[in-house]
Amino acid sequence: MPDFATDSMRVEHDLLGEKSVDADAYYGIQTARALENFHITGVPISQHREFIRGLAMVKLAAARANHDCGVLDARVLSGIEKACEDLVAGKHHEQFPIDVIQGGAGTSTNMNANEVIANLALEHMGHRRGDYEHCDPHDHVNRSQSTNDAYPSAIHVALLLGNDILREELGALVESLRAKGNEFRDIIKLGRTQLQDAVPMTLGQEFRAWAKSLEDENEALAFVEAPLLEVNMGGTAIGTGLNTPRGYAKKCVEHLSRIVDRKFRLAEDLVEATQDTQCFVLYSSVLKSLAIKLSKICNDLRLLSSGPRAGLNEINLPAVQPGSSIMPGKVNPVIPEVVNQVCFRAIGNDLAVTLAAEAGQLQLNVMEPVIAHSILESQTMFFNAARTLRENCIDGITTNEEVCRSFVERSIGIVTALVPVLGYDRSTKLAAEALRTGRGIVELVREQSLLDEATLEQLLDPKTMLGDPTDL
Repeated sequence: MPDFATDSMRVEHDLLGEKSVDADAYYGIQTARALENFHITGVPISQHREFIRGLAMVKLAAARANHDCGVLDARVLSGIEKACEDLVAGKHHEQFPIDVIQGGAGTSTNMNANEVIANLALEHMGHRRGDYEHCDPHDHVNRSQSTNDAYPSAIHVALLLGNDILREELGALVESLRAKGNEFRDIIKLGRTQLQDAVPMTLGQEFRAWAKSLEDENEALAFVEAPLLEVNMGGTAIGTGLNTPRGYAKKCVEHLSRIVDRKFRLAEDLVEATQDTQCFVLYSSVLKSLAIKLSKICNDLRLLSSGPRAGLNEINLPAVQPGSSIMPGKVNPVIPEVVNQVCFRAIGNDLAVTLAAEAGQLQLNVMEPVIAHSILESQTMFFNAARTLRENCIDGITTNEEVCRSFVERSIGIVTALVPVLGYDRSTKLAAEALRTGRGIVELVREQSLLDEATLEQLLDPKTMLGDPTDL
């Protein structure tokens, strides 16, 4: 039985027949069908706001290119432009309710965007929602396009927009670590390798090393933007450009460059570009590398703050919440812990991207929805995690200077400084005796008259072993 329009519903039709759609909805029949079909993650597209903005930017570029080529009326273009600008500004994102993971290579998402833009355009043009004779989701909003070029291009744009946010937050975290490095530049502590005592260093050097590690990852995020700037707009279904007017592809990329304020370029081989997802693999791999580095730093923060009475206790993390429902006074390193978990999830997302990229067949990879969701989720978690780590942890770290110094003074590791003068074998014997007797290295050297006092003092001064402090 066909559906009938009511005050609260409107009837739309597609290949499969008629269906009632909420009269207040800007989306249409294909979005409604996808809502019925895909109950997967519980995460709607609306949660990936940069993706919706990316879709709107791609649709806006396509509409302007179509107008330039003489296949889109100026009045329809004006309506589409206003609709896309609304979405870019963050309006009506709740009209993208479809699950992020779906079958169909992203067609449901593409049609969700086409329908929302068409109905917004209709209102801007003075028509009712659903009056598609004036602005149709297919004939006007999706003109000269396919899901197979518009959808991946929108992912490219979304990742670039998200990368701006991520790099800003990561840069702020780097500066926070560097500031702590400067604050702790004169605090002598013991370095460790394989969790065993090594040689002296400063706490400032430790924090500066973390800052440099994340700074390198931030530079990698900038470098990996280049592959994302290549798009396949104009390729339509499989890269042959079916149903596009002459010059459309070039004009579309030019408009997209102006809209996003990036220098996009048209792929050299559109057939290859339509089936290839390697740029997503490359970007995801950089996120995985960031996850590894950031998780290692959080591991170190947890170790250095362990205790406080029966651990290393060299630094104090800010106490942001009670740590136990049973143990009074316990405060846990919850901020590094949550960032660790973000890193684990991002590493898992990278594996999902890898498998999805490999699953491409012939002229298309239908697994792009899970690729998009995985990378966009990692991006979002990372810029939230970087901000949380900086504001709720790094900025408030203090140090226990006397604890740091006591480890140095009691360490066997400073015997390493004697090797150039006494030789490795004799220094090893000193270390073994110190370990066996519990006595200090300095005490043993003096007792055995191995070095004169001036030489001993110079060699075993921890500051001598740290290098030029101006390098910090």
